[in-house]
Amino acid sequence: MGVIDRMAAFMGFERRSDASPLDPSWQALGNSTGYFSGVSARAAENLSTVLACTTAVASALAYVPALIYRRDGNGNRIEVASHPLGRLVKGGVNPQQTWPDFLEHWIASALLTGNGLAEIIRGGNGQLAGFAWVPWGMVTVQELPSGRLAYDIGDGKGRTRRLLEGEVLHLRDRTDDGRIGRSRLSRAAETVQGVDLANRHARNFLANGASPSGVIEHPGTMTMEQRNGLRSQFADRHSGAANAGSTLILDGGLTWKAAQISPEDAELLETRKFGVIEICRLFQVPPPIVQAYENNTFTNAAQAGLWFATFCLAPWARKIEAEFARSVFTAGSGYELELDLSGFLRGDPETRWNAHKIALETGVLDTDEVRQIEGWNPRPADGGNAQPNNQGEPANG
Repeated sequence: MGVIDRMAAFMGFERRSDASPLDPSWQALGNSTGYFSGVSARAAENLSTVLACTTAVASALAYVPALIYRRDGNGNRIEVASHPLGRLVKGGVNPQQTWPDFLEHWIASALLTGNGLAEIIRGGNGQLAGFAWVPWGMVTVQELPSGRLAYDIGDGKGRTRRLLEGEVLHLRDRTDDGRIGRSRLSRAAETVQGVDLANRHARNFLANGASPSGVIEHPGTMTMEQRNGLRSQFADRHSGAANAGSTLILDGGLTWKAAQISPEDAELLETRKFGVIEICRLFQVPPPIVQAYENNTFTNAAQAGLWFATFCLAPWARKIEAEFARSVFTAGSGYELELDLSGFLRGDPETRWNAHKIALETGVLDTDEVRQIEGWNPRPADGGNAQPNNQGEPANG
């Protein structure tokens, strides 16, 4: 333990994460809590379902419309496109990242490591000027005596700088202590490890030419030198995918007896399919969303998007909106961020338009309100044809 660590412990500070020197881009899944101790979250993306689930959630939330509202004295919401956050959404949050780029990185980090961190950049007048995504593997978190969290960010060269709550956006997955999120991969370590081992077994099977191992029988006794020589020659000429199907020639009374074990007998293929379902469960992503169509029908495929939005995207969207309300907007300002998931929740066109018809007939909505829901401009006052938005963009996009 270094001098700084000893001082922190003496003063009641608590370090919550340790950066991985081998992979500064992503925090390791946790000290002895990852599905392999010390393995980084980036390595976990070698499992295709982990990558697919992470990409599906992060990309979907990054590309839905982000709207800024202000509540008036009557509690009504008024869209405020001129707010500094609205300009960042349209023009980019920093010179290197657009809003979708930033949000995708931030959310993916939270999905993989349990924590997504971004620095809030403000101008000289205190006005919001941008965001900078911070790789979680470069962050060390301490709890100050006041109960607030301090985020020490390393630059990879031995230097650190400190940010406090209110200066960062901290998106957390479910926590064990109410402060630092814990990744789902580490919570379900044995499940993820089982999927990884099945993939490794399949990879080794294919590397051996998709052929089972076997036994070479000799009628007599072989010396150790003969055994090693035969093993080496057999491996060179008949092992590996490049030698699959090569002809085996034996002499001297040698016979070959193949092991009668196939991947089907070992249920390897079914195990790998089940592994996809297991990972999807961890992220609450319906299998059809990540192209797992084994048990798919037209009916459940049509509902997959609605399920995805309701049980996966909506909870994360609420977390994001709450974090912006806590860290970006000043208390009592009345401003709020909304990630508009209505496109996912509209359902198929027939169901949607039947719902609009009922709303019009009962007076719940008028024609212009229905047009707004569909992303169209109101009808012109003269009754003419409404002109589309620039390049066909929805009015609320």
